Amino acid sequence: MKIRLNEQLIATTATTLFALRDAHQPDADVLIVNGFPVRADQPLREGDQVVLIKRGAVPGAAEMEALLTARHTPGVHQRIKSATVGIAGAGGLGSAIAIALARCGIGRLIIADFDVVEPSNLNRQQYFIDQLGLPKVDALRANLQRINPFVKVAAFYGRLDHKNLPQVFAMADVLVEAFDAPDQKAMLVENWRKAHPERPLVAASGLAGFGTANTIATRRVGENFYLVGDQTTAAAAGCGLMAPRVGVAAHHQANAVLRLLLGTDPVGDNMDEI
Repeated sequence: MKIRLNEQLIATTATTLFALRDAHQPDADVLIVNGFPVRADQPLREGDQVVLIKRGAVPGAAEMEALLTARHTPGVHQRIKSATVGIAGAGGLGSAIAIALARCGIGRLIIADFDVVEPSNLNRQQYFIDQLGLPKVDALRANLQRINPFVKVAAFYGRLDHKNLPQVFAMADVLVEAFDAPDQKAMLVENWRKAHPERPLVAASGLAGFGTANTIATRRVGENFYLVGDQTTAAAAGCGLMAPRVGVAAHHQANAVLRLLLGTDPVGDNMDEI
C-alpha cells in the first residue's frame, strides 16, 4: 500500500495507523490523518496522508513544510504552493490577508505599500511595537518569514499608480485591493481590470466601526471582480477602524483568494466550480 507520510510518498506494509507510527516514529504523540487529528488506532487506506509529530520537538527544514500544512484539507497545499498573489496595501487588511495566505502556504506573495509602521496602526494591523518606523512591507516580510519561511515574499516600497501597477503585479495570479483611500481603490480597480481582465481582483469596501460582523460578505460585482464588506460603513469621524471587523473582512478576502486558486466560486455554496 502507498501512502503519504509527512508529505513523502512511501510504500508500507503497515495496515493500521499505530503500526505505521511504531515503524517510523514511535515517540510521535500527534497523529494526523487526512488533515484531522486522530487519537485512536484506525485502519489505513491507499492514498491516505499521515503526519506524525512529537510535541515540543523542532523538526528539520526538510520536514518542516509538511508539518506546517498538516491540518490542511488534503491536496490543497499542492495546488496553491505554485501560486502568486499580489496584495496592494499592507495595513489592517493587507497585513492580515498576507498572514492568512502565508499560513495556507501560498507559494509567492507580492506586497506593495508606501507607508511606515506608526503607533495608531497597532490597534488593527499585524505589527509589533519594536517595528515602529519600519516600512510596512519590510516589517510584514519579516513577520511572514517567521510564520512560514517557505513562502517567497517580494516587497515594493512606494506608491502604486497607473503606470507601475501592472509591472509590480505582473506575476500575480490574483490581486487583492487592501487600500484605505477611496481614490487609490478606484485607481487600482480601473487599471488592474484594464490591464488584466482575465485575472481576478478581490477588493473591499465597508468594514469600519463595531457593528455586526454578519453584514460583511463576499459578492461578485463584475467579471473576475469580487467585493468584500458591507459596502456602506466607511471610516469617518466617529466611526473608526477596529481590529474585529477589519479582521473579518481580511479573512473574507483571503478565503476568496484561496477559493479562486482552487478553482471554486468565492461566493457560491460549498465547492461550486467557477
